[in-house]
Amino acid sequence: MNLPLRQSLPLLDIDVLRTFVAIAETGNFSTAADAVLRTPSAVSMQIKKLEEQLGATLFLRDARSVSLTQSGEILLGYARRMVALSNEAVSRFRMPDMQGHVRLGAPDDIGERHMPSILKRFAEIYPLIMVDVTVDTSSNLRRRLQEQRLDLALVNVAPGARSSEGEVVHTDQLVWAGAKCGTAYLRDPLPMSLWEDGCCWRADALSVLDRSKRPYRIAYLSAHTMAQRAAVIADLAIAPLPRSYLTADMAALGAAHGLPDLGSFEVRLLRGGEASETIDAVADSIRSAFSEIVGLAA
Repeated sequence: MNLPLRQSLPLLDIDVLRTFVAIAETGNFSTAADAVLRTPSAVSMQIKKLEEQLGATLFLRDARSVSLTQSGEILLGYARRMVALSNEAVSRFRMPDMQGHVRLGAPDDIGERHMPSILKRFAEIYPLIMVDVTVDTSSNLRRRLQEQRLDLALVNVAPGARSSEGEVVHTDQLVWAGAKCGTAYLRDPLPMSLWEDGCCWRADALSVLDRSKRPYRIAYLSAHTMAQRAAVIADLAIAPLPRSYLTADMAALGAAHGLPDLGSFEVRLLRGGEASETIDAVADSIRSAFSEIVGLAA
């Protein structure tokens, strides 16, 4: 009995899978093209070839967004594992000694907004380095650094505060955040949703309100920015937050709403006393991540 010859399966290209993952995570072909250093047309060609190889449609496209089909969702799990395994294999040869443990500190807002992408990118390049992340207030992170309990720390420096510590990796505008079409800012006294003591934004915001003689009350107090945002979205209070942190259901309030300007603040990267190749690698990854944030906002 003659059995039919089984046709060999096509081999998937890791670069194409990396592009596929970037599109799936950003929901945008152009943004993904920037991430993988290719033109949008080249990215489109890669995905077309991948769909032809698999005989399946991977994305649903409309004028504003891109979403995964059921086939795309199935491929995404495989693609992430294949890309991660490729990075790990290459690092074994290209950076065989690059391994270790780095202790990194960050305030809650950075931990929520930026740390996932920073850690993901870093793990792709240096899969053998473990990063231990501590989330705390900027003042507590400085103390941990001085006590040599951290190797690196990202801290927020309040608007107007002069500091020569570390290096500036990001600058953002601090604004009064309110619910979109909300009325919390009209109440008297002004209801505030704030961090606990130790947050530089809290002290600066209250000082600005005191100088402008605007009565206020602390209506909600939390150690997590997510809780601050919840009070804002519910139109129960307003909060001082980075402009980049505002979502579609929030609005930046200012002079037109009877509120004083809060100015801009800095994110600084501080280092502990020790120096090592692994610590340098994490610091470089942080700089690169914030550079991309600036590039996307431009």
